[in-house]
Amino acid sequence: MPVAKTENLNIASFDHMPSPEEIKTRVPLTERAAASVLAGRKALGAILDRQDPRIFLVVGPCSIHDPVAGLDYARRLKALADEVSETLLLVMRVYFEKPRTSTGWKGFINDPFMDDTFRIDVGMEKARRFLLDVCELGLPTATEALDPNAPQYYGDLVSWTAIGARTSESQTHREMASGLSTPVGFKNATDGDLEVAINAIISAAHPHSFLGINNHGQSSIIRTRGNRHGHVVLRGGGGRPNYDTVSIRLAEQALAKARLQPNIVVDCSHANSWKKPEYQPLVMKDVVHQIREGNRSVVGLMIESNIEAGNQPIPADLSQLKYGCSVTDACVDWATTEDMIRKAHAVLRETLAKRERAA
Repeated sequence: MPVAKTENLNIASFDHMPSPEEIKTRVPLTERAAASVLAGRKALGAILDRQDPRIFLVVGPCSIHDPVAGLDYARRLKALADEVSETLLLVMRVYFEKPRTSTGWKGFINDPFMDDTFRIDVGMEKARRFLLDVCELGLPTATEALDPNAPQYYGDLVSWTAIGARTSESQTHREMASGLSTPVGFKNATDGDLEVAINAIISAAHPHSFLGINNHGQSSIIRTRGNRHGHVVLRGGGGRPNYDTVSIRLAEQALAKARLQPNIVVDCSHANSWKKPEYQPLVMKDVVHQIREGNRSVVGLMIESNIEAGNQPIPADLSQLKYGCSVTDACVDWATTEDMIRKAHAVLRETLAKRERAA
């Protein structure tokens, strides 16, 4: 009597996925890109360790869907980064994976052609090539870690990593973060709960062992050393923002109670701006004022920004896509981005210079 089939009952197929080594061979790390990555990580680490008085800004599109427009944005950001480097470290937001509560486009890696063909093999190579191009400009990059295997494919090109509000509570992502080569920002939960992010920082700081893949694509037991540069990202939640002075003071107290370094990043988007991009400048202005008035715990901010303002639906005819406009969350436009960053630079120049002299 034949044994009944008990596995893969809902699997349609297993398609070949190139190993990280194969993808890296096609898109190899260059000396210039490596120097950019290492410089970005070193600067971020110095800010988190209070050895660099500057504030870092993770700024860029909600998600990358058009590499041409994305690189156009990167060139603009690099020029602005050089202009404000005295006070601000600009890191380009390069997000390839988009979590969804139900359905919708899952991001450039999963569906690079935006047609539900899900050519992840193509998407991964294109994503790595885009990161390489940005790093070649001398601009550090930031991304959100969702798929636990993805860092093996492009983690060598990333300087800062976010763990999102929906995954900060995930033990899988905490373990992954413990082995990442970058500083990691953990967002508070979507209901506003901060304890989730604090527990994640503590967990990621310790060594872990878990199932993953190595550079050859083989299943491996990954053993990590722990990541000492975890920090909290306030993004609002539970029906209210949490960037105000009271919320930041409460976050400082919670971090102190957990015996953690009081490093806080404020996300100007998401619930902090009620998902209205036009409010992001107001959030940033408020937080910059707090820093000018003596706050020392805010070490960074995040801005969702693109060439054009707002967002757009994905049309059936992709040639109708508006250039430089988000297909996920709405963003501020480039002119607003420049204005926000230049104003922050002007306001903080003397404040941060005083910090440097005091050190």
